[in-house]
Amino acid sequence: MADFHIEKTSTPTPADQREALLKDPKFGRVFTDHMVVIRYVEGQGWHDAKVVPRGPLSIDPASTVLHYGQEIFEGLKAYRGKNGDITLFRPGANAARFAASARRLAMAELPEDLFMGAIENLLKVDRDWVPQGSDQSLYLRPFMISNEVFLGVKRANEYLFVLLASPVGAYFSSGCVSVWVSDEYTRAAIGGTGEAKCGGNYASSLVPQQEAAEKGCDQVLFLDARERRYVDEMGGMNVMFVHKDGSVVTPPLSGAILRGITRDSLLKLGRKMGLTMREEPIAIDDVFAGAASGEIVEAFACGTAAVVSPIGSFHRASGDEARFGDGKTAGPVALRLREALSNVQRGEAEDSFHWVHHVTV
Repeated sequence: MADFHIEKTSTPTPADQREALLKDPKFGRVFTDHMVVIRYVEGQGWHDAKVVPRGPLSIDPASTVLHYGQEIFEGLKAYRGKNGDITLFRPGANAARFAASARRLAMAELPEDLFMGAIENLLKVDRDWVPQGSDQSLYLRPFMISNEVFLGVKRANEYLFVLLASPVGAYFSSGCVSVWVSDEYTRAAIGGTGEAKCGGNYASSLVPQQEAAEKGCDQVLFLDARERRYVDEMGGMNVMFVHKDGSVVTPPLSGAILRGITRDSLLKLGRKMGLTMREEPIAIDDVFAGAASGEIVEAFACGTAAVVSPIGSFHRASGDEARFGDGKTAGPVALRLREALSNVQRGEAEDSFHWVHHVTV
């Protein structure tokens, strides 16, 4: 593993202030004292790996990221077990997806040992920021930008990798979410950047997300770009449906949706638990008809931030509503899967898939 130079802040957050922040951290609003920075230059490779005090980045206004959007990111969490140990959940999968996103955007690939080294060195310095609560964790945000000073459409030859950490509580604060089905906007098309975790995919979701809010909904659901018929993905999460026979269905990996690590984990865990987990196209009309007939009894979103978030209802421009149960209470399958996954993540259940990575701090 590469050597990291450690530069600790001279003004760390006082312990009492840190503890107050950890009691109820708002998602993505509180940050630890330090961050990791690694630089890349064509011909020199990755170098100058540092843990430094968290602070503003200084980049040239002609940096290519500001003009051509070469930017990718990841999201994963560090957990503190009951015995105080700090663990990560499937970090190798995040490292692999980060590299895949880099390839799609013609960026330099960060080796897995540097990805893991960044996380472990930051956790060693900011270990006290990992919260203890059952619904709390330390959210890790690795990202990379191109920062060659150049105006022209080409692959950049300089990149900056940064890792931030943010203590977080639950992504959604209460109950089931309501979802607006967008029939005007799409998230991505096959052959595009749908499988890459890049900022542009999320920026393009903000207008339909705003539309969802105007319609009184919490989240937005996108349909496929070709026919506007099949369920694709939510604004930042994969989606699953539960049929009355207990089987769970999710859209297949078509090349247009993100290869969610939580999605993959739930598919594997569900099958181990004896559930029928299927990956197949889901027509939005069938979702509304299935909710009305009782064929589809639950729906939920899944992702690193939200883990498993029950969906109470879908709404669309026709005025139709697909409601699951009373629209407010999570269904038993969603709850069972969420508990099973959370127990593995927090080291409270058997890790039969060897997903948990223990961090020595």
